Amino acid sequence: MTSKVSVEDANRFLDQAFPGNGNRNRIIAMEDGRAVCRMSADEQNLRPGGYISGPTQMSMADSAAYFVVFTKLGIVPMAVTSNLTINFLRPCIGEAIIADGRLMKLGRTLAVIEVDLKAEGSDKVSSHAVVTYSIPQEA
Repeated sequence: MTSKVSVEDANRFLDQAFPGNGNRNRIIAMEDGRAVCRMSADEQNLRPGGYISGPTQMSMADSAAYFVVFTKLGIVPMAVTSNLTINFLRPCIGEAIIADGRLMKLGRTLAVIEVDLKAEGSDKVSSHAVVTYSIPQEA
């Protein structure tokens, strides 16, 4: 099966729904139950030593999970995070971060997604998150 939303459509939605993004956060791959996002890190996202901050990693985990939901249901703007748990495994040092989200379970009201985060170019996972999204019910 293929994703219900293309990379182009997802990035177009991202630009329209979050105009302050400025092309920093991009979806680079979408397939059924999987989404991969990339974000360029700047001084606002870095700790001393060039470490990509924890809040930035959490934001990327959340973003990837949001787009994983889209791969199964189409664009659902009002899907919202109900839980995010993250484990920081090692420093994330680099100029960009990659978040690779995979669907674990999709129910009627909740979706559970796991996300691995790495510094771009690294083969080692910097952090691992499990994100639960609440799916809006049709009126």
